[in-house]
Amino acid sequence: MKSLKNHLLLCILLLCSTIIAQTKIISFENVNVIPMNIDTLITNQRVIIANSKILKIEPVSKTITNHIDITIDASGKYLIPGLVETHYHLQNNIENEFKLLIANGITSARNMAEYKGQNHIKIRELAQSNTILSPHYYSTGPYLKRHDFKHIDSVDVIVRYHKKRGYDYLKIADNLPKDIYLKLLETAKKENIEIVGHGQRELPLEFSLRIKSIAHVEEFMNIFSKEERNSIAYLQKAAKEIKTSGIYVSPTLGIFEMISRYADKEKSKLLNSNKNIKYLPKHYSDYWKSDSINYRKHSWFTDKESLIRLENELEWQKKFTLLLHKQGVPLMAGSDTYGLFLPGFSLHHELELIQSSGLSNYETLKTATVVPARYFNAISQSGTISEGKLADLVLLEKIH
Repeated sequence: MKSLKNHLLLCILLLCSTIIAQTKIISFENVNVIPMNIDTLITNQRVIIANSKILKIEPVSKTITNHIDITIDASGKYLIPGLVETHYHLQNNIENEFKLLIANGITSARNMAEYKGQNHIKIRELAQSNTILSPHYYSTGPYLKRHDFKHIDSVDVIVRYHKKRGYDYLKIADNLPKDIYLKLLETAKKENIEIVGHGQRELPLEFSLRIKSIAHVEEFMNIFSKEERNSIAYLQKAAKEIKTSGIYVSPTLGIFEMISRYADKEKSKLLNSNKNIKYLPKHYSDYWKSDSINYRKHSWFTDKESLIRLENELEWQKKFTLLLHKQGVPLMAGSDTYGLFLPGFSLHHELELIQSSGLSNYETLKTATVVPARYFNAISQSGTISEGKLADLVLLEKIH
């Protein structure tokens, strides 16, 4: 593979199982397959799809023995597994945003908060019943902050609510008192509810590693002291501890980078001129392009020293992302979509940032395919291009 950017700047042609009602047998002829089970490119293949599953993969030189209804000449094109967005936030219209995800090759997505007025259980039902065009959809409950846990008895109420509603995950997004945090871990375990979200910045590292996954490598930057952040020996020790815990980590580098893209005047001009903003509702994009947002109002973001600090902090996060990867910590791509970080497009940029942290092209693509498939217990059906798996596929054409 050449540079990841060359492979991401591709024209998405087809998403088999999410767009085409699989009543016909389809054959991709002479396609180059990036299967993702190993780091390889298999050229000149025939991939046959039937009943929304991969029926057969064979060299195109072999004589076809199957009845084929639709033949697609995929010469010079590349077939990859559908991408997974592990950190999606609904901001506007769900059907429009699902279209943006799918148009960008995302066949699975996890919502990371149910905000007031939203109903992600209903959205998941619509997705599972194919009532609306959608990726495979996973749901997380309300965005839980410290004030939601007014006393320790609040834990039972919140966990029971999640159990009754049937969310896939419970998300915490704040520092909790130690006794409440421990009670939440215990109660959620009894109810078989997995906890995800932010770290516990006021407690030692080990406490944060007791949940299923941490969103934002920035969390570690804030859990560690200044001295610890600047100690290679400590960071290597911490990375080993994170690996040992078995926790998954979503770097979400792009949404942190967005802070400086809002705050820096020159970067902000480029951001506001992004042609893809047209896919957002005008009232929404107008607000995020305005000087009303916090990132453009406060000197903590806009001062020259602040911009330098943000740049240095992003570089630290990229270096720690690479260190986590080298220790074998499972990393998952997630972009944290809100503001002008558009659904779908944002994941491509996140992958570019992960790759620029020092991961190979293959290891970078794993963060949006193989690793989240294992995380969602879906590896038997997705994550790689293999016979018998769902045809959650993206056919790509390289742009020169």
